[in-house]
Amino acid sequence: DARLRGLWVDMAAANRSQVKIHGILSNTHRQASRIVLSFDFPFYGHLLRQVTIATGGFIFMGDVIHRMLTATQYVAPLMANFNPSFSRNSTVQYLDNGTVFVVQWDKVYLQGKEDMGSFTFQAALHSTGRIVFGYKEIPVPVLQISATQHPVKAGLSDAFMILNPSPDVPESRRRTIYEYHRVELDTSKITNMSAVEFTPLPTCLQHQSCEMCVTSELTFNCSWCHVLQRCSSGFDRYREEWLSYGCGQKSDEKTCEDLAEGDHYSAPPDSSFSPLDEDVTTSTSSLFIDSLTTEDDTKLNQYAGSEGNSLPSKKAGAPIHTGTIVGIVLAVLLIAAIILAGIYINSHPTSNAALFFIERRPHHWPAMKFRNHTNHATYSEVEPTSQEKEGFVEAEQC
Repeated sequence: DARLRGLWVDMAAANRSQVKIHGILSNTHRQASRIVLSFDFPFYGHLLRQVTIATGGFIFMGDVIHRMLTATQYVAPLMANFNPSFSRNSTVQYLDNGTVFVVQWDKVYLQGKEDMGSFTFQAALHSTGRIVFGYKEIPVPVLQISATQHPVKAGLSDAFMILNPSPDVPESRRRTIYEYHRVELDTSKITNMSAVEFTPLPTCLQHQSCEMCVTSELTFNCSWCHVLQRCSSGFDRYREEWLSYGCGQKSDEKTCEDLAEGDHYSAPPDSSFSPLDEDVTTSTSSLFIDSLTTEDDTKLNQYAGSEGNSLPSKKAGAPIHTGTIVGIVLAVLLIAAIILAGIYINSHPTSNAALFFIERRPHHWPAMKFRNHTNHATYSEVEPTSQEKEGFVEAEQC
């Protein structure tokens, strides 16, 4: 009908200067590329200026690229194992006219199931926060698409990130991602010439003053943190900062005047986040789905060694004990002895010492592997060889 046709963006009829066919994504499989928007797109109240388009039928909305883009923080009209490189007619194209950003997967085929036919669908991100999924060609029921090699789903998701000290790597941080909200579409309703429209609800983050935050009837569970000058429910991408400054401990009975007078402090950079896991898993907010973890291991661990500067610094002028000096000297001597022994063995391969190690060398050296998770498409970030300065992500299957 007219309403349905109005939701579909005709890329062929649009201004050609605004439509771009992504050359890399249109000729590859399981890869993604970051694109800078011409406007701020409000996603769960967060203003985003760049997104990541994936060949697998979804847009990654996160700031930090990791290997599991399919897990959370996505806008997915139809996430599946699409391979645009199969056909010369398959393309991944996008349009940005300043008020709407549209990504269209045009005539793409499923990897290994090309006989099912080609799919054509799109996702439109409007500057108002409205999101529209349009489906032009869906040759088979989505329920028949296999999720063995790649997740199959449609909907929205967002998450927040927490950095905790790593128990395994000294002076390193472990990055953990927690999904706090998800919208799942009934994939059986996805058919030819169908569309889905998402209208954003008001969020706490949109309130710019304490009075608006605590008195608004459009939002609920909002609290004002005077230190951060921010309104939040505590569950958004800024949760780590919200907790580190003690904003989650505010009393609901305090007025804006009380908050302005009492919040003249800031939390130290080494504030403990140990209660976070408990807070997340026991929350009963109506925004949450039944579980905060997904079938794609939403809780992702990644080490960020460069972020060790946020750890507490050592005190200057601390006395160095004799035992410490002795330990350092012994370690240096041991390393020197190992190096000299290696040089001697390499220069005298027929010596008794060299023959001793050769006879006892292991037949198989240990190798690091990732688990072979089914239903997981993993991604790693690489730089393009061309002069274009856009991030590029190549997918790998573990």
